[in-house]
Amino acid sequence: MVEFKFIEYGTDFGTRDMGKKLREKLLPLIKEGDKVVLDFTGVNVVSNSFADECIAKLLFEMPLEELKRCTTFRGLNPLAERSVLVALRRRYKYLKS
Repeated sequence: MVEFKFIEYGTDFGTRDMGKKLREKLLPLIKEGDKVVLDFTGVNVVSNSFADECIAKLLFEMPLEELKRCTTFRGLNPLAERSVLVALRRRYKYLKS
């Protein structure tokens, strides 16, 4: 397993720019084949915009089942978890329509 520690990039994630930057760092790790732990320990804020850009847009690269198989989450606080789930749900729905 490979750990991707978001705390190394900050504690508050609110922008699409940062989401894109971190998605571009995540994607090669995911494609290598090891399971990637998305570790949000110590992160305070994850906006819907950031979650969409960083996490949900990974669905453009792989189906949801593959994303679930290749990644796992750790350390999400309840508000950050909600942002990630909402972003994934919206993006998945968008891609299915």
